[in-house]
Amino acid sequence: MNPAPSRQYPADLVSTNLSPEAAGAWSALLEVLRLARAGPLPLAPSTLTAGEGLITWSASAGWELTPEAQAQAQTETEAGALLDLYLPLLLPEPTATLTLAHLGQSLDGFIATTRGESRYITGPANIRHLHCLRALADAVLVGAETVAADDPRLTTRLVPGDNPVRVILDPRRRLPLERQVFQDRAAPTLLICAAGPAIPRNWGQAEVVPVAATGEGRLRLDALVAELHRRGLRRLFVEGGGLTVSRFLAAGLLDRLHLAVAPLMIGEGRRGLSLPASPALGECLRPGCRVFRMGADILFDCELRGVAGVDTGIGSGSGSGSGPGPGPGPGIGTDGGVGAGLDRAMIERRRDECGATPDLFRIY
Repeated sequence: MNPAPSRQYPADLVSTNLSPEAAGAWSALLEVLRLARAGPLPLAPSTLTAGEGLITWSASAGWELTPEAQAQAQTETEAGALLDLYLPLLLPEPTATLTLAHLGQSLDGFIATTRGESRYITGPANIRHLHCLRALADAVLVGAETVAADDPRLTTRLVPGDNPVRVILDPRRRLPLERQVFQDRAAPTLLICAAGPAIPRNWGQAEVVPVAATGEGRLRLDALVAELHRRGLRRLFVEGGGLTVSRFLAAGLLDRLHLAVAPLMIGEGRRGLSLPASPALGECLRPGCRVFRMGADILFDCELRGVAGVDTGIGSGSGSGSGPGPGPGPGIGTDGGVGAGLDRAMIERRRDECGATPDLFRIY
């Protein structure tokens, strides 16, 4: 038997369009997002129906699918998958907060080759998923290495929806002005750097925002999140890269993690998540998750809020890779080093908690 051909997506890959039914579901989600941002939502027992009768709001239950939409979500349809996947990401009120991260990786856990090639590991459906997450966010955050390697635009070109504020984490301001995010005016852009003397007001078209840092010059992620919340940016999407997502996860600052796994083996390269080793399986982080099929890829939607082992007392990524940060826990350096001694509580979960997920949905 001949082996199956390798899967290679072109560098100019463009996602497929939404079906008419899926486009209606996506419009309903965007309407709910606008209502939640405008707030406050009614506190009376009466319900509010939005999105052509697909979604309802009540003070006791929050956003829920109507019975008709629930039936749709249990079917293998694109519209049902969109409603089921994205409704939990919609916040109940303007002051609520959500920080979500996403990584797309190979079967063996890499997000790029040793040369940095990453376009594209995941397929068209997951690329469109990234654009959906951007449209549902107030701000999209990426590290300097992602901007240096990929020169992304970080806009919502593949789906309807507003572009989020673009937040670039570059502690030492080493990125060149020529990067698209600093020049294209496609969306408001913030360049986050370590606080210090002689900080310019702008870098190209981006506003420069200094935040607290350690003596080593690493950003304090808790201070960063607080500054973004102060600016009214409460729905945060951490898009990459692997070190940035790992720092947010270790700092206990993520509410959800979307991990897309593609049927691809790289062998060696840039790893996705980099976390301290746990001495025993019982001490490993095992979040509740839902599972979705996206074309040939599998998406794990991991719920981290309130899970033991994800603790905001963990250092906020501000320490060095070789020792504890200034907080009660360790820090993670921008070089990927992880401080020793990350405290993780024992997590007791039945296997069927993670297995009792909806059927896999085909997104495209």
